[in-house]
Amino acid sequence: MEAPVNAPAAAKSQSVSVKDLAIRYGAVTVLDNLQLDVKQGEFIVLLGPSGCGKSTLLNAIAGLLDISDGEIWISGKNVTWAEPADRGIGMVFQSYALYPRMSVEGNMSFGLRIAGVPKDEIARRVAKAAKLLHLEPLLQRKPSELSGGQRQRVAIGRALVRNVDVFLFDEPLSNLDAKLRNELRVEIKKLHQDLGNTMIYVTHDQIEALTLADRIAVMKGGVIQQLASPLEIYHKPANQFVAGFIGSPSMNFLDGRVAGGPGGWRFEAAGESIDLAAYGFIGQPGERKAVFGIRPEHVEIGTGPASTHSTRGKISIVEPMGADTVLWTTLAGVPATIRVDGDNVVQSGDEIDFHFDVARASLFDAETGERL
Repeated sequence: MEAPVNAPAAAKSQSVSVKDLAIRYGAVTVLDNLQLDVKQGEFIVLLGPSGCGKSTLLNAIAGLLDISDGEIWISGKNVTWAEPADRGIGMVFQSYALYPRMSVEGNMSFGLRIAGVPKDEIARRVAKAAKLLHLEPLLQRKPSELSGGQRQRVAIGRALVRNVDVFLFDEPLSNLDAKLRNELRVEIKKLHQDLGNTMIYVTHDQIEALTLADRIAVMKGGVIQQLASPLEIYHKPANQFVAGFIGSPSMNFLDGRVAGGPGGWRFEAAGESIDLAAYGFIGQPGERKAVFGIRPEHVEIGTGPASTHSTRGKISIVEPMGADTVLWTTLAGVPATIRVDGDNVVQSGDEIDFHFDVARASLFDAETGERL
């Protein structure tokens, strides 16, 4: 199939544009009618559990998978049927895939040498990437002489020297220990700030997503559940899946019902009646089964002002986590967590008062899971 000569106006205004994308393997549909527009210079993170389709989407953009339907545009060009090398992308994989007998410099320059780029241009590009990634002292070392974090920086450098507009990352930090992940995550964020290139990054780690992304696409079952800024994803999740997937400890959920009327809506669940006057409904709520959600860090110990919902519970477990402590109690008869300062002296077995601001809560339709 030949690509159209002229790009649609919408495709020209985006760095990467995925239109009506479908990927099927026989009777199994992995992605169906998926839409994604990425702005020039934007850092997009594809986030979701294993098997949600995020790596499949990234590989389709990279040209590593044949698609069943739809179009992929990169930098205003229809690359749906273009080879990976012709798409103007650089890709960093989960595995470093370095040539063990080549030096760092040799690994970074190999693709350029094969492509016939002049030697002085290769040297200039490698030097620039090495400086950005703090690899200058390591250029003559072999991969076996490097740490895991250094090897991954070399893999990133190998992509950077291509001088492309779009970089794709497929869980590049998942093979590293926690300390190295934190360090390299900061380096990737600084790299994006320095370069200003479009980056699409796949991860199942919500901390990576929240700290790196301009926008996060939360995926489940091959469908983008919500595409928004980290703050909006966190504070205004579009549905119960997004609310439960983002945040650690997870959001507290109560099954109950919305009752009352325009003069005064409330949420009722197992002895708790929560005034919803401060909650910003999307449209008219109506009486229905619903799920009330409140994040552990939005619950405070003590009796709150009249504008908050106050209740009482017994502490069953105390989990010290250094800077924070997680307290386990019950709310409306179900287990609930409260995140407090790490110096808090509450003990297991204590009866405590606690409260929360309903304006910071989330409310979902019990049947559809969508935000109310």
